[in-house]
Amino acid sequence: MPQATRGYAATSPTSPLGLFHFVRRDPRDNDVVIDVLYSGVCHSDLHTVRNDWGGTVYPTVPGHEIVGRVTAIGSAVTRFQVGDTVGVGCMVDSCQHCGACAKGWEQYCEKGMTGTYNSTDRVDGSATQGGYSEHIVVRQEFVLKIPQTLDLKAAAPLLCAGITTWSPLRHWKVGPGSKVAVVGLGGLGHMALKLAKALGAQVTLFSRSAGKEADAQRLGADRVVISTDKAQMKAVRGQFDLIIDTVPYAHDLNPYTATLATGGTLVLVGFLGMQEPAVNTTSLVLGRKSVAGSVIGGIAETQEMLDFCGQHGITADVEMLAMQDINTAYERMLRSDVKYRFVIDMQSLKSAT
Repeated sequence: MPQATRGYAATSPTSPLGLFHFVRRDPRDNDVVIDVLYSGVCHSDLHTVRNDWGGTVYPTVPGHEIVGRVTAIGSAVTRFQVGDTVGVGCMVDSCQHCGACAKGWEQYCEKGMTGTYNSTDRVDGSATQGGYSEHIVVRQEFVLKIPQTLDLKAAAPLLCAGITTWSPLRHWKVGPGSKVAVVGLGGLGHMALKLAKALGAQVTLFSRSAGKEADAQRLGADRVVISTDKAQMKAVRGQFDLIIDTVPYAHDLNPYTATLATGGTLVLVGFLGMQEPAVNTTSLVLGRKSVAGSVIGGIAETQEMLDFCGQHGITADVEMLAMQDINTAYERMLRSDVKYRFVIDMQSLKSAT
């Protein structure tokens, strides 16, 4: 039967999030029903709520860093049992048969992946709603197993921040001896440092200002380079095999492309839109360097990341909050006033009025 559910939703680009009553769709044979325990707070949630990218359909319940417990399964479900601890990330379906899906790249589904929220169910056309809610219903192929060794609340951000940085590390084959730099120390950046270090890379953080050295080193950086210091930037020219750029707004890439080694790649994971100022292609052409983009990761790749984190004890640095404090958290997130990811304890929703 369809489930009456409570969540927190935005009803317009300017309205605060507030209590919202809605109905989850009727579970199908291949569906898993999940009680949401923890939901990470991603910058994408804020962008969607405020319609920064256009296309938001209101009311919208954000949340795509979900950890929960299975409460029911459909008759065709074979991978999960009631009581399992599971995760749901940024997508809940794809066509499953296009070229991208065949490669395990469901996030690049040629017919469009189904987002966990602000998207449309492929079967009945209903609106998908995210993890700022009591329950969620997801087809089993898009549900992930959370290793028992991980702190559940700190594992939630792995479902977006973790896989967003893991995917380019794996795609560009980072391992022992690789030289990796990370631009920006936030929700994405701190995960990139942890994961690159655990893969055996030599890791550098690019920061616009001093004062982050101790934290960066704790997270896995071997050194910090101040990107506004011309002498420091000159000293690392031509060094990095891969740069993961997590900055969520337009910024000058040219100082960073100059630090790529021959054949190196700068991959954008934080910004969508027109990039300004323009990239000077001279060093790219003369050094076979690349500027690329990447978004989350496929389901198998996400499970690989979770298993790796379970083996290495890697989770996000989190600050817990009640559901009722989400609007304050959004304002703090805009000021970069969090180290390094907010996570909502969804038990707090029970007392929401």
